[in-house]
Parts: sequence; structure tokens; C-alpha cells
Amino acid sequence: MKVEQLMTRAVKSCAETDSLNRAAQLMWEADCGCIPVISANGDGSLVGIVTDRDVAMAAYTQGKQLWAIPVSSAMSRDVIVCRADNGINQAEALMRDNRIRRLPVVDKNGRLVGILSLNDIAREARREAASGRRVEVAEEAVTETLAMICEPRGSREMSIAS
Repeated sequence: MKVEQLMTRAVKSCAETDSLNRAAQLMWEADCGCIPVISANGDGSLVGIVTDRDVAMAAYTQGKQLWAIPVSSAMSRDVIVCRADNGINQAEALMRDNRIRRLPVVDKNGRLVGILSLNDIAREARREAASGRRVEVAEEAVTETLAMICEPRGSREMSIAS
């Protein structure tokens, strides 16, 4: 199974020059926890991602109203991405290895074309298990990915050292 079969195509995004108020508004309207950030130059290229936690921490640490804080000051610029033609197992491994719940999907030019979430993968695993058809997305793999993502930072290193 390919990423393009499960990804959400109609993705809300904001520009790096938008305010965190706009990013929070988009998250509220789309009922999601992150918004991909697109270059302000209009070429559609992905330049970052901002999460609801990023918004909260920026407001707390900067002590300003959300409308006064640019997205660029809170977003992560090191974005892990995948391509629409990647396999779901490859995307899930990226999530597991990088401890992230969502992967922006980009084309060969780095332009945003969708987003894949762990929720998308989990729902597909449940559908496949209930249908009795050949399983491409194993429930056990989703459980392992979620466990790795939710593991407290540093605990993996501590368990390896002991």
C-alpha cells in the first residue's frame, strides 16, 4: 500500500509570515494538531511545520499575544517528509524512528501535496483486520509505532545503557 492511498490531500497550511493566531485558527477549523508551513514566496514549497504545542510554548516563552508572534518563530524547520509513492511501511518507519505522528507528503519539488498521520494508518489497520482480506498494515506494527512515539525522551537511551 502506498502513502497516496491513505494521505489527506486537502491540507490546510499557513505561510511562515502568518501569525500564530492564524495557525491556531486553522488547527481549530480543521480539527488537527499541526499545520504545514509553506514558503511565503508563493512557490508552495514546504519550509516547516507548526504544532499546537509549538503555539502554546511560543505564547508562554515569548509572553505575547498569538497575533503578535510570527509562525516562523515557533515552527520546526527540520521537517521529516515522505512522498506519495512511498510505501506505508516506509512512512511508518519514519514516524517510529523520528517519534512523530504526522508526515507531510511532498512532490519531487518539495511542494506539499498531502499529509499522512498515524491515525490514518491505524484506521486502515483496523479496516483491514475487520475485513478479513490480506493485511498490508499490521495492527501490531501500528501499536509498536505508537509505543515508540509515546516513549518519554531519554528512556530509550537509559534502557540501552543498563
